[in-house]
Amino acid sequence: MDILTQGVIGAALPLATRHKKQAVAAATLGFLAGLAPDLDTVIRSSQDPLMFLEFHRHFTHSLFFIPLGSAAVAGVLYGLGRRWLSLSIWKIWLFCALGFGTHGLLDAATSFGTSLFWPLSDMRVSLSIISIIDPLFTLPLLVLMGTGVLKRDGRYGRAALIWIAIYLSAAGYQHLQARSMAEILAKNRGHEDVHLVIKPTFGNILLWKSVYAFEGKFYVDAARPWPHRRLFEGTSIPTLMPARDFPWLHQGSRQARDMTRFAQLSEGYVAKASDGSPRVIDVRYSFLPTETAPLWSIRLTPDGPPGTRAVYATDRTGAREKLSALFRMITASP
Repeated sequence: MDILTQGVIGAALPLATRHKKQAVAAATLGFLAGLAPDLDTVIRSSQDPLMFLEFHRHFTHSLFFIPLGSAAVAGVLYGLGRRWLSLSIWKIWLFCALGFGTHGLLDAATSFGTSLFWPLSDMRVSLSIISIIDPLFTLPLLVLMGTGVLKRDGRYGRAALIWIAIYLSAAGYQHLQARSMAEILAKNRGHEDVHLVIKPTFGNILLWKSVYAFEGKFYVDAARPWPHRRLFEGTSIPTLMPARDFPWLHQGSRQARDMTRFAQLSEGYVAKASDGSPRVIDVRYSFLPTETAPLWSIRLTPDGPPGTRAVYATDRTGAREKLSALFRMITASP
């Protein structure tokens, strides 16, 4: 999730174990350690635009990396702040481990995969029950944690953990209801035995995006289970067929290999951009849940030499207008 939420939740668990004494230190260390796994964003290469996608939410987010990662954070913080903390290195490590450990688990609840079990498995876990930014989730946590630190009261940390459990449970219920609605829509179209992907839309757990493939096309729709059940039928786009979509692309070329890597990172939900440009898009993510305009894609170069790399790009075109449209879908009458 966003860096603020990660830090606040990283602080909540250590604070929940303290009362008065060491409460501020526990929350501070947990907050900083809760941010640390996202240092993987520095792993990137100008020669390989997809490297950062492969390594983001990778080994630093693994459950098995928690002891080593938290020990590294604890060592740095002990070296920088031992004269002010008045804590043993073991106590600092404990608070850092609690904060560090929340990061991967929270990211796994979002819609972008997290390598929780590396090195035993490269499978990316993605529960897809909450957006990476959700103010309704984060703001109560900020209030609870701010109050808990000011009052040095671990009960506010425990209250924050209860709020996390309640909100994520509600999000999970909404996800299941959206899946049920999308399955009915697919069956009404005569599309049987489809594999649905359900993703939360930006900043809420009310409106959900549905994507499935059937007979060479991806179908994209939206579902709002609560407070008033409503389906929003979207659009469709042909699934990617390299031989048809990019006949000039040589198999075994650098760009072809980059396209394969991008398809793997996108779990196969890739298509050629509908505007005709030489881009491969991830159909799962768009600002509006009923469209295929991507949040990110890779651009290929038709006349590039054999060593040409695909170019990774994000697209936030018309974000303000789309945010207004998204809000109207969330609040629309049944």
